[in-house]
Amino acid sequence: MSDFPWLSVLIALPVVGAVLVSVIPREREALVKQVALGVSVLVAVLAGIMAAGFDAGGPRFQFEERYWWIREFGIHWALGVDGVSLTLILLSVILVPLVILGSWGEADRSGGVDVPPKRSVKTYFALLLSLEATMIGVFAATDVFVFYVFFEALLIPMYFIIGSYGGAQRSYAAVKFLLYSLFGGLLMLVAVIWLYPLSAKPAAEGGLGQGTFLFTELSKLDIDPTTAKWLFLGFFIAFAIKAPMAPVHTWLPDAAQQSPAPALVLLVGVLDKVGTYGMLRFCLELFPGAARWATPVVIVFAVASIIYGAILAIGQVDMKRLVAYTSISHFGFIVLGIFAMTSQAQSGAALYMVNHGFATGALFLVVGFMIVRRRSARIADYGGMQKVAPVLAGSFLIAGLSSLSLPGLAPFVSEFLVIVGTYTRYQWAAIASVIAVVLAAVYILWMYQRTMGGPAAPAVEGLKDLSVREKWVIAPILAIIVAMGFFPQPVLHVINPSVNETLARVDQRDPAPDVTGNVAENGARP
Repeated sequence: MSDFPWLSVLIALPVVGAVLVSVIPREREALVKQVALGVSVLVAVLAGIMAAGFDAGGPRFQFEERYWWIREFGIHWALGVDGVSLTLILLSVILVPLVILGSWGEADRSGGVDVPPKRSVKTYFALLLSLEATMIGVFAATDVFVFYVFFEALLIPMYFIIGSYGGAQRSYAAVKFLLYSLFGGLLMLVAVIWLYPLSAKPAAEGGLGQGTFLFTELSKLDIDPTTAKWLFLGFFIAFAIKAPMAPVHTWLPDAAQQSPAPALVLLVGVLDKVGTYGMLRFCLELFPGAARWATPVVIVFAVASIIYGAILAIGQVDMKRLVAYTSISHFGFIVLGIFAMTSQAQSGAALYMVNHGFATGALFLVVGFMIVRRRSARIADYGGMQKVAPVLAGSFLIAGLSSLSLPGLAPFVSEFLVIVGTYTRYQWAAIASVIAVVLAAVYILWMYQRTMGGPAAPAVEGLKDLSVREKWVIAPILAIIVAMGFFPQPVLHVINPSVNETLARVDQRDPAPDVTGNVAENGARP
């Protein structure tokens, strides 16, 4: 079983599924949906079987595959997972079938807005399966060039989903999403190409004596500090746009407002994690000195994103834009945890990537259910929904409370770890970030009160509660949120060894308390 190409199979299956869906006659929409759902469930089952064989105490990268792809340029088809990438792959394969099931009756309605889609239902589901393949690939790639290929390939299906199935301004939002992402991708491409001649240098000059893009080999390079800083910036800006961080975030609210809600689960819940995953994996480990050099500035931008996103969320009148701004705040927490350079903060950041995917995914799904019923994303068009749709209102409440990191729900653990881990090294940043915790209660509870509380508005009277299908979509995510809120240790057990490897590479240790209760920077990491 250890020689089985798990990761290649997981990437290939959704591609095969997309091809199968594309050849089914357009009028057989039910079969299209059934095939798409069946393939995504099969991928999830296989990923679960693979994950069961992962040894948290074993080698860092497991289920590795390595084949020559373009020998002349040192490019390998190299795949493998550590604890962080494994959890993100599992997040992806769990959400995709739920998104497909959640899109069952909405793919032909552009996510519930009154704009007809440009393309067919089968194209929508083929794009979702293609997106799943690229998401698995980007988290599994251990060759930096292959990572870049998947990083850019993610744009293609998402661009067509936004531009073909979104709202009235979908073309503008899709092009803006594409241009921002391409700009960051081109900067990273320059940095990726630059790595090849550096690795080809003789060992006496800090190189490897052979050109390569393998992550494990590139991490051994001794790069000139000035060069490393430029390379770091090339990678970091691309990842900051993808994350997104302020001030390169403006594509997300527009994309969120125009996208069909089920697709937003993957855009914000998974695709944006590629940015923070890239920071943790590549920025820190390939350029450790440059990462330490940039840390003070990155911390400032992270705190600014946390507070800025929370404040902007309060003033939104569109539910999808509101949730998008909350995600900008949450991604600020993740970046803060990554660059705080402590084991608690980085473990919290890695866990936050997973928890945020489920929490925000649940919120977008419930918002999508509401939009399909009322044909509007405006908060003002709702009111008193809890009286006519109590199960929907309860699901909205749990999803919202998880988004504001209520104790007992999954995001609380990760946010707490980030704040505590940051406080030991950057007290001012941890204290400032707590402001967003208060603001989160404002924007979530106020949105709930305006949409669900009070007397039922005439426009919502007669609206139906969640159907059986919709309950099957939202129930697993809410169950995961509650389970991980009370028992996050299994996930942390998988994540922590990878975090410790990253900290060792960056040559950082946890500040250790002295007898007075203060912290000393030269303390040993427990």
